[in-house]
Amino acid sequence: MNQVTAKNFLSLIKDMPVEWKRLGNEKYFQVANSGRKPVKASLRIPGKTPYYGANNIQDYVEGYTHDGEFVLVAEDGSASLEKYSIQYAKGKFWANNHVHVIRGISNVDTRYLFHYLTTFNFVPYLTGGGRAKLTRARLVEIPIPIPPLPIQHELVRILDTFTTLTAELTAELTGEFIARKKQYNYYRDHLLTFDGWQPSFHAERSGVAESIEQGAGSCDFAQDDKKRTVEWVTLDKIYKFQYGTGNKIPTVGGKYPVYGSNGIVGMHNEYNSEDAPVIGHIGAYAGIVNWANGKHFVTYNGVICKKINPKVNSKYAYYILLAQNFMNKANKASQPFISYSTLNKTLVPIPTLSVQEKIVAILNKFDVLTNSISEGLPREIELRQKQYEYYREQLLNFPKPGAMAG
Repeated sequence: MNQVTAKNFLSLIKDMPVEWKRLGNEKYFQVANSGRKPVKASLRIPGKTPYYGANNIQDYVEGYTHDGEFVLVAEDGSASLEKYSIQYAKGKFWANNHVHVIRGISNVDTRYLFHYLTTFNFVPYLTGGGRAKLTRARLVEIPIPIPPLPIQHELVRILDTFTTLTAELTAELTGEFIARKKQYNYYRDHLLTFDGWQPSFHAERSGVAESIEQGAGSCDFAQDDKKRTVEWVTLDKIYKFQYGTGNKIPTVGGKYPVYGSNGIVGMHNEYNSEDAPVIGHIGAYAGIVNWANGKHFVTYNGVICKKINPKVNSKYAYYILLAQNFMNKANKASQPFISYSTLNKTLVPIPTLSVQEKIVAILNKFDVLTNSISEGLPREIELRQKQYEYYREQLLNFPKPGAMAG
């Protein structure tokens, strides 16, 4: 069959009559559950064979239970009931007893079976309460449409193409984001490194540096700027630090965002800080620095940063905090935390206000570039995923069967 676009192929197969067969029909499908074997983590022998559980590969072990092309359907423990756990396995693998192991045989492409089952609503076939289960008796009742084999192959090609494109887009955008982030961190660190006010990076030109400067503006300073002195002060001369209040995340629906140790965690009708950094105070994110726009509420898991020095640009003061790597300075207790003493005694450079403003202008551009990719990345991936899901639903939406004999 000649390769065609998803849209054109959809018009070709629209309303195409197909055979419907239950998964228990042994002429078309094999349920290979008998080979499954659960093994406790402590008893597994490390190896190269993927060990599958209900939702993913849990380990890599020696030996295997199956060899070939199969679809793994969660028997119990699916992470989601609406988007039921379906996995595709090829080659040697080990299946535990939380997955059904099935494949197509006569006139059924197993990869086609995989794509179809990802669209299927399993909820009516589940039994049990809190831990819903798809029993073998219910599994074999599931109806599967079987178009001609060439049609199945083309459906697989189209849907696999969408999957590949989504993966490539994700890798490309993630790579771009990582590169931008590295460039941003590079210039931030160098712009905030002073040696009697001698920016140390001017002689270190590279293709990366030049390409970024085209987008972010020149990072050079005038000669008179370079000759100006820089004052070194402790952070308590710039900020008044105060731990936030309350551990409980307020109810959703308030007016102001709530910041914990690492970003927004809820909404509140009160605020205790405005247009300022928030530093993670306690826990795994102790030392993380975020900028909070507008009025906001900071919980006890965060540190309120109130600027008290009018000679320091607000955003420059924020970038100085980012450059300190407070995560490495957190007290390594059972629960890591940042102390007032660590924050207050940290020594930082303060050039003239005009120089601060130039540095801020450059870093703000990097910040916008980085954040635009960071915000756009999930959206681009989501749009591609929705495109795949749309065509998958349309391409696999065959006319429903009447009474089924088998």
